[in-house]
Amino acid sequence: MIDWKNGQPYSLRFGDAYYSADSGLEERRHVFLHGNRLHERFAALKAGESLSIGETGFGTGLNFLCAWQLFERVAPPGASLDFLGIEKFPLDDDDMAAALRLWPELQGLAKELISRWKRRVPGWNRWHFAAGRVRLTLALCDVTEALREMPCGVDAWFLDGFASALNPEMWAEPVLGDIGRLSNPGATLATYTCAGRVRRALGDAGFSMERTEGLGCKREMLRGCKPGTRAQQVSPSSVLVIGAGLAGCTVASALAQRGMTVTLADAAPALASGASGNPRGILHARLGGGMNALHRFVLASYGHALALFDEVQPADGVSRAECGLLQLAIPGGEEKRIAKLAALPWPAHLLRAVDAGEASALVGMPMDHGGVWFPAGGWVVPPQLCASLVDHARIVQHMGMLVSDLIPTANGWRAETGDGRMVEAERVVVCCGHRARALSQFAQLPLTAVRGQISLLAATAASEELRAVVCAGGYCAPALAGRHVVGATHLLNDDSLDVRPADHAENLAMLAAHVPAMRRALGEPDVTRLPGRAGVRCSVPGAMPLVAEMSPGLYCSLAHGTRGLLTAGLSAEVIAAQMHGQMPPLPKTLLDALQAPLISSRSRMKTWG
Repeated sequence: MIDWKNGQPYSLRFGDAYYSADSGLEERRHVFLHGNRLHERFAALKAGESLSIGETGFGTGLNFLCAWQLFERVAPPGASLDFLGIEKFPLDDDDMAAALRLWPELQGLAKELISRWKRRVPGWNRWHFAAGRVRLTLALCDVTEALREMPCGVDAWFLDGFASALNPEMWAEPVLGDIGRLSNPGATLATYTCAGRVRRALGDAGFSMERTEGLGCKREMLRGCKPGTRAQQVSPSSVLVIGAGLAGCTVASALAQRGMTVTLADAAPALASGASGNPRGILHARLGGGMNALHRFVLASYGHALALFDEVQPADGVSRAECGLLQLAIPGGEEKRIAKLAALPWPAHLLRAVDAGEASALVGMPMDHGGVWFPAGGWVVPPQLCASLVDHARIVQHMGMLVSDLIPTANGWRAETGDGRMVEAERVVVCCGHRARALSQFAQLPLTAVRGQISLLAATAASEELRAVVCAGGYCAPALAGRHVVGATHLLNDDSLDVRPADHAENLAMLAAHVPAMRRALGEPDVTRLPGRAGVRCSVPGAMPLVAEMSPGLYCSLAHGTRGLLTAGLSAEVIAAQMHGQMPPLPKTLLDALQAPLISSRSRMKTWG
């Protein structure tokens, strides 16, 4: 809820201005950058080191842009910045853009922020800037929830909620106490407010507080420091990533961005030869009305994936299309799920409920049911995405290399192959799906092979009317180069790659049941002659991926199942942050859920022992 007064943005919700009308930019630099001594702290960072900033009240993002600008100006190469912004009431796209247009010198950075802003989802978001040197984690939720779920400490705080008298929840004692609890040794804070109760509460939270000179209409401000000095974690320099599908390529990219030398190994002769090798992958964020841990992770992954694809594989209609995606409300379980989902307060840019008439207009073909429309949904060509991700000077590919054994060494790990080859690295990340069971460290994990087959159907004049992805029991994508992709079957404990007429028939039967107009438009193809592709995915009980440190220096990103196109990228960020002691991209409950299959497996092993 934003209004404009004398050309300045004004919050109707809190009855306060976002900026000072006379010195907004200088005032913010004085309070938050100078108040936290960021110029000297950024300049003192070494390659591989990072500094983290937390902000209560992200607002228009102006403080983030000021910190980013200063960091790029004075921080040495190889250093990085993590910025956590907490905002319960995010601005819409137009208001954000209008508010930032007031500052011409920041327009280059502001454009990049606004391009990511359209990808925001409720909950936690992670975006990259400056070739990965600047990471923004945006928690779009209540401040108490965000602080309760924060997975790590912070080095500097921008306390920038609206005036404490107008927004008392932001300045409540429990909130300020959590800020003290979540501050690293030597952490600093700065804020406009000089309210006595705020100063006392922050003192009780462990900060040495002082009033100091403000700027412009703010004659005084507060700043504080927590005793101690934080020791920087020593970052590893080399890593072996086993598996060159989506999971492995996103991990390799995230680690190369952080300055590591990456060896990417796969038994196949080329990238994305396994389940990631389908000619097209669907951006299908299947959520539930209850929004459990899996659904919240899928939602965060969806927003992250869209922003990542914007960077490495922009929508061009050939390698990626943002054509929209319709999830049909099929009578029965899907109808109930979608009704509960649609009842939640979603932002319009993310999803909305549609009836059968609007659904038909959106996809270009008669639909018997309505459902949920994802305007940013669509499809991606996974092999091209993998190639773009690993096109980096620090990534060396070793295709046709089957790792048969992992052996810990004094300096990390040694990978050995059956033909006598070896690779040594400080860290290892295993991303090879169900094939990980061949390694002794993963033999006891409940990794299940799941076979899926897609069908490639020749387009007809009628079928080319389809202009969006439609999902129900299966899915169908619009024509590309004269072919539709229809899928996909789901068969547990089967790792065969033969293309089966019976599976083609199953795909066509699902299409006939849920999108009969499309099935009729495709005519009567001969399933014994249809081209297609089979791949083997990996899953674990509960359907949450397994993203964890198995033992010191040995990590994994496994069991993404049918969601790998969405979840692999954010999972890679989890691993990269953990490996380098940086701010994770997710709240604690979701980080714990990603490790749950490992913890469950170890519990079973103890019981059996």
